[in-house]
Amino acid sequence: VQLQASGGGLVQAGGSLRLSCEGFGRTNYAMGWFRQAPGKEREFVAGITWNWGTTVYADSVKGRFTISRDKAKRTVYLQMDKVKAEDTAVYYCAARSGDITTKTTEYYFWGQGTRVTVSS
Repeated sequence: VQLQASGGGLVQAGGSLRLSCEGFGRTNYAMGWFRQAPGKEREFVAGITWNWGTTVYADSVKGRFTISRDKAKRTVYLQMDKVKAEDTAVYYCAARSGDITTKTTEYYFWGQGTRVTVSS
């Protein structure tokens, strides 16, 4: 499985950005977005089940970020709205069999990161 994350870049605080993760599309799998800021551990941002589209969000992004998937395009998206400086990080997409979890160690497949920088 090869996951291709894209869409990162420079955005002003309060603005929007959409990340994409292509290359997946398996039933009974969950997809997750994670991020890693400089000097910090990788953390869960949002997850979605491929079959039903059930979603889970980290408290820090609830109400601002939206995860979705397009089955036909085998793509998962992360719509980032009202971004803040603390959203600056490298964002990764990942996949695992079964339900969504927030633990990085429980995801088997990872894409390369895409960098998001929020300017204040």
